[in-house]
Amino acid sequence: MNSSDGDRLYRFLFEDFPIRGQWVRLEATWEEAQSRRTDPAPVRRLLGESMAAAALLTAGIKFEGRLNLQVEGDGPLRLLLAQCDHHLHLRATARYDQDLPAEQLDFGDNGRLLLALEGQKPGERYQGVVPLAGDDLAGAIEHYFTQSEQLPARLLLAGDAHAVVGLLLQRMPGDSPDEDAWNRCNHLLDTLSSAELLQWPVETLLRRVFAEETIRLFDPTPVSFRCRCSREGVATMLRQLGEAELQDILREQGGVTVTCEFCGRDYGFDAVDVGQLLVDATPPSSGLTH
Repeated sequence: MNSSDGDRLYRFLFEDFPIRGQWVRLEATWEEAQSRRTDPAPVRRLLGESMAAAALLTAGIKFEGRLNLQVEGDGPLRLLLAQCDHHLHLRATARYDQDLPAEQLDFGDNGRLLLALEGQKPGERYQGVVPLAGDDLAGAIEHYFTQSEQLPARLLLAGDAHAVVGLLLQRMPGDSPDEDAWNRCNHLLDTLSSAELLQWPVETLLRRVFAEETIRLFDPTPVSFRCRCSREGVATMLRQLGEAELQDILREQGGVTVTCEFCGRDYGFDAVDVGQLLVDATPPSSGLTH
């Protein structure tokens, strides 16, 4: 494996028919994400896959903002959320019951997959939701494209403790001079094992799997872990709780501690901090008397 491919995303397209693709490998990004959480192995696997998938999906969209890839249900794994912005900064979290099964995770019978784009302007948001289908996360996302985007897509995901790799192929709108191209590319992907996906550099993968096709590979884009949490953001959230609830927490616990679900960082507020929060939340007096 070429170490320069780590934490990089590559875009590519087929020269002779309207099919494009993205390939991503997370190494330091994935290791940092794992170091900030203490999830059981099945949850870690899905978190890694969701981060790779979020990067691939973001890279295929021209926008400035953030993509949310969210899976939710009423099973032992209740929420999986990966976020990626247009700079390919990633973070992810999960909520689940403590008595998780050792292997296959279940979102329950009423799961759904949600993809949302949040632009940088207020109110700039697009959201698509479909019932959860497929045998795994990749299958669920493929189903989303079929139902919502009306564009066929093929997604492969693989990972271990050190790296996560994803490959996304999409058929683009328009007529193709080769009517069998999409089916042929899918059959070729069926020959690729998870171990090969995880181990091969992108150039090797494209050359070996699509040996007869002409592919243009673009320069890579760096990918990294980055959490947007801040003390100021937590303070804003605490103000929304109101004075009565904050005072109750102070009486019971002696302070208020908020832990970021994404990076695990703790933000502590003592009684003096809480008092200052409430002062800052109080609107200034107009100085008028009645």
